[in-house]
Amino acid sequence: MPVITFDYQDLRDLGIEISNEKLIDVLPMMGSDIDDFDDESIKVEFFPNRPDQLSVEGVARSLKGFLGLELGMPHYPTEDSGTQVFVDEKVANIRPYISFAIIENVSFDDKKLVQAMEFQEDLHWVIGRDRKKVAIGIHNLDVIQGPFYYKAVGGDELSFTPLDCLGEMTPLEILQEHKTGVKYAHLLEKFEEYPLIVDKDGQVLSMPPIINGELTKLNEDTKNVLVDVTGTDQQAVDNALHIICSSFAETGAQIKTLTVVYPDREVITPDLTPKKKTLNVENTCKITGLDLDAVQIKELINKARMDAEILSEEKLEVIIPAYRVDILHEVDLIENVATEYCFNKIESALPDVATIAHTHKWYTSDKLLREIMVGLGFQEVMSLMLTSEDSHYENMLLEEDERVEVSQPISQDRTMIRKSLLNSLMEFLEDNKHEELPQKIFEVGDVIYVDETAETHTHVVKKLAAATTHSTANFTEIKSTVAALMNNLDLEMEIEPLDHNSFIKGRCAKITGVLKNNNKAAIQVEGFFGEMHPEVITNFELEYPVVAFEIEFKN
Repeated sequence: MPVITFDYQDLRDLGIEISNEKLIDVLPMMGSDIDDFDDESIKVEFFPNRPDQLSVEGVARSLKGFLGLELGMPHYPTEDSGTQVFVDEKVANIRPYISFAIIENVSFDDKKLVQAMEFQEDLHWVIGRDRKKVAIGIHNLDVIQGPFYYKAVGGDELSFTPLDCLGEMTPLEILQEHKTGVKYAHLLEKFEEYPLIVDKDGQVLSMPPIINGELTKLNEDTKNVLVDVTGTDQQAVDNALHIICSSFAETGAQIKTLTVVYPDREVITPDLTPKKKTLNVENTCKITGLDLDAVQIKELINKARMDAEILSEEKLEVIIPAYRVDILHEVDLIENVATEYCFNKIESALPDVATIAHTHKWYTSDKLLREIMVGLGFQEVMSLMLTSEDSHYENMLLEEDERVEVSQPISQDRTMIRKSLLNSLMEFLEDNKHEELPQKIFEVGDVIYVDETAETHTHVVKKLAAATTHSTANFTEIKSTVAALMNNLDLEMEIEPLDHNSFIKGRCAKITGVLKNNNKAAIQVEGFFGEMHPEVITNFELEYPVVAFEIEFKN
């Protein structure tokens, strides 16, 4: 989860007088986790569903409501800057959406500069999916002038000095030679032209989503900033901009809008118009277990820094500020009611109905599989359903395809639902490479595929995977293991060659479990086994050969 660090004095500067001890007690009640603290500063983790709290200004705003110091929705007035941004039609297929804001009368020192950069990077991860969906640039407006232009250029068409560099580089050189450029080059690898943001004199502000220019680097003398947010999703782009603007506005800075001119339309950004949702009193009481009326709920909504109007004894209309991008459903409002009431004050209660549990049919075969694998000398491991694109695709040498992504991941290594068990087994071996060899592990678990024909657009599959590592692990060994498994499942094994990127070419086979004697009660399976590719082994920092198999079970 994102960790933000701030001094206790930062909160006092923002109008909150609170003892260090009370702050440490209060912050967890707001949905945070104290990572570390001392006499001067504190490190706090916030769940990614509240990106507005990833800056000290956002924390202070929420804290003022929780403590009753300020109630209701904060208002951040905007003025028209009269500045335009012209969008080149050629960026439509690269990174089509962009939003801008000018923020005047900012104040920076060394600490504030660090906090601003950390805030930007946290938003890159939480909203931007590591810049793939959204990328943010914060520029020193005092050294540039509008109008601004968002355009696409060839790799060698022009050059500029990227951030923290001494000399100029072309866009292609940045992607091939600059440390940050190499890291994020995959975001632009499919394109022959690259997006740039320039001012009226052709000076380069940024090469989104890769890097900003040295020209507009922030410093302690910066008084006015230009914020650009580019991306592949307009709503995500706007959400990031609204959060940044509102955070600066908490310090007294003035927000000014710009007109973004697309080839077919004009858009004024930022648009901080609040949204409205209806909140049902009965639903609130039912979900929270509290006995509240409309007036009490309104008071709690005000503490959550939102406004509310009582429509009747049973309904309220809640006015939600633009920076609260986490409010998607009525239940999100109810969560805020419970938070402001304080979860510790909600009394626990046993359900009125007692039930007797029994094993679901989906898992009745799991016991048999575990018994067989343990009998073959394997040790069971259990991993999370969530993994990451790096682990699942890059480390396993697989091409990216459709998958179920986590919209607001808690950490960078938990961004998608797994489609395989093998990378989790490799991670386990990596974490335990200091243990004695041989290591023989297995896992039984569910994976999820995207399936547009299904009602839920997903398809759940049960899989069994196993891996063995030691100095002489080989194809024959894993084949014998699979054969023994098939025999114990009363299946006849059919084998044919298979090319699989994760395995050595010529050392991988496809397997199909064929029913013996038309035994329709038997389990039907298909999968593959073989010797892991040396590059996969290196990606997981292992030192010895690894052989593995993975099979899936048909319903």
